[in-house]
Amino acid sequence: MPDDPPSPDLARYHRQTLLPAVGSIGQQRLAEGHVCLVGVGALGCASAELLARAGVGRLTIIDRDVVELTNLQRQCLFDERHAADGLPKAIAASQRLGRINSQIQVTPIVEDFTPRAARRLFSASTFHVIVDGTDNFETRYLLNDLAIKHRIPYCYGGVIGTRGMAFTVRPGATPCLRCLFERPPPPGTTPTCDTAGVLGPAVQIVAAWQATDALKLLLDRASLITSELREFDLWSCTQRTLALPAPSERGGRADEAACVCCGQRRFEYADATGHDTGAVLCGQNAVQIPARIDAQDDRRSIDLPALADRLRLQGPVSLSPFFVRATLTHERSSTQGPIELTVFPDGRSIVRGVNTPAAARTLFARYVGA
Repeated sequence: MPDDPPSPDLARYHRQTLLPAVGSIGQQRLAEGHVCLVGVGALGCASAELLARAGVGRLTIIDRDVVELTNLQRQCLFDERHAADGLPKAIAASQRLGRINSQIQVTPIVEDFTPRAARRLFSASTFHVIVDGTDNFETRYLLNDLAIKHRIPYCYGGVIGTRGMAFTVRPGATPCLRCLFERPPPPGTTPTCDTAGVLGPAVQIVAAWQATDALKLLLDRASLITSELREFDLWSCTQRTLALPAPSERGGRADEAACVCCGQRRFEYADATGHDTGAVLCGQNAVQIPARIDAQDDRRSIDLPALADRLRLQGPVSLSPFFVRATLTHERSSTQGPIELTVFPDGRSIVRGVNTPAAARTLFARYVGA
């Protein structure tokens, strides 16, 4: 990736440069900006499109999943062809963003955003803003750790049902996410996309808040960002803002910072070294198995054509440059439907038709190997 992005063609941004807060100098600042966007689901798609159209020069987009038909109700960068092909979301999004704005640089990364992956990516790149497009607390706490550790602003957002909220963490100037929510809620105590659904227009509102804050940061207008948590329910037409205390105001002994992350600078999620055994994917009746990484922190590549040849004995197989997908006709799933195995080049896999990591790993070992 070049260090110096080309100067923007100001004609295409004419309506934006008319704004006193932008102008030609601000547009050049946007062209020099680099945003890391983790998760290209509903929020990630909408935020990425807004930033690309605004002329942000570099977007690194990270996502582990593939496009499905049920995504199209709210994930605005994808279409029916992407779903039919099962294209990785990061690839599909980058292709669409390239057609929207060919002047910017979009780097797609098809990978699970684990602590190990985060350490590698953040040591190799300089990001100016982190935008949250994730759907789980663990990854959000990882992003919050990275923001505080590397002093990078973090635009948090969340949508469930008809409700949405947003808050931008500015290290050293605002509370962080763990000042608001010190620990993840116990499993099963909060609604998910699988149980509560998502209203598409609510996604667009939160993404607009996130993208606007990202633009303010890139334009050196951070003072215009509120330090409050914004929340709304689009269906009941209600909204509110919550004033947030500084970390030192949350209590604790005088000689002990209250927040474990921005106060004590303990990065429990970013520095985690435990082995990930698998993750149940929200609303998909599927489990993800992490990539195969050796002791030198290198991702090991799988010969996808050779694996496809082996798996054809088990049922229908499709092969693309990005993955192998096989329907295991001899296996019985927890939902009585077919078991589907998708394997990516680094060994990361998604097993559909199972609902526990143990069952997924058993099938992976049986048909791919240890």
